[in-house]
Amino acid sequence: MPGWLTLPALCCFLLLWAFTIFHKAQGDPASHPGPHYLLPPIHEVIHSHRGATATLPCVLGTSPPSYKVRWSKVEPGELRETLILVTNGPHARGYGPLGGRARMRRGHRLDASLVIAGVRLEDEGRYRCELINGIEDESVAEPQLPLPGHTFNYYEAKQACEEQDGRLATYSQLYQAWTEGLDWCNAGWLLEGSVRYPVLTARPPCGGRGRPGIRSYGPRDLMRDRYDAFCFTSVLAGQVFFVPGRLTLSEAHAACRRRGAVVAKVGHLYAAWKFSGLDQCDGGWLADGSVRFPITTPRPRCGGLPDPGVRSFGFPRPQQAAYGTYCYAEN
Repeated sequence: MPGWLTLPALCCFLLLWAFTIFHKAQGDPASHPGPHYLLPPIHEVIHSHRGATATLPCVLGTSPPSYKVRWSKVEPGELRETLILVTNGPHARGYGPLGGRARMRRGHRLDASLVIAGVRLEDEGRYRCELINGIEDESVAEPQLPLPGHTFNYYEAKQACEEQDGRLATYSQLYQAWTEGLDWCNAGWLLEGSVRYPVLTARPPCGGRGRPGIRSYGPRDLMRDRYDAFCFTSVLAGQVFFVPGRLTLSEAHAACRRRGAVVAKVGHLYAAWKFSGLDQCDGGWLADGSVRFPITTPRPRCGGLPDPGVRSFGFPRPQQAAYGTYCYAEN
């Protein structure tokens, strides 16, 4: 069917208070000579419960010249589909009762995932994400806390993550973070012992040009090889806030103490960006001696990248009085 490209997504109830969404491939992608625009979702099952908000992943590996995203619900037997939402550039229009509770996630420019609020029992079923308009036919079958500036063997990386209120991330967690906008040039350890890094904006310093993706360094020696670490955290128990100024690292610690807080760890800042939407276009000291700032809404002069993320100034000299600080206070 020229002009259509589909990503099927299968959903079925497990219990009255929980449902599961399955993503399956249909057809052989290798049989399609054209480019593969949609990435296979890493999770075949997505759990949610009645009244919650569910996200159905749909991510592009690369952006076609012109397309619209069409989400629909496939009724039993695949005899018909109920339209949910269609995009038109930055805008989206919902259709029917489900369309009123649905929106595009748009975590980054390649994100076509659907967010459904207030999940109901009747939401059980199969869902389909499609790219339409002038695209070759093709079918295809989800944090994240890198610590640049230091290098660790595998066991030191595990300890470093624990010191940042997290743990080494799994490949699945790194992949999900990448689909949500994580772009990082530094290779880091993962829990299973592999070394990888996620690239959303392909560029020469990040493995060369080509398609976005998770780049791999292959098997590594857990004791002798040294890389950064990708860490995972799932909650932010306290509050992260920015204190402006031109402070040295020691002055940053004093500024936070005066406010009943401590200098935030890398994990605190990433969690605040991820879970609280912290957006601050100012470099600030962190407890590991790095200087970073979180961007939720990308804009000129805030790191230069088109996607959300935590930008890094690296590890300046601790005596350099040029930055504010990010403080962390427990609730």
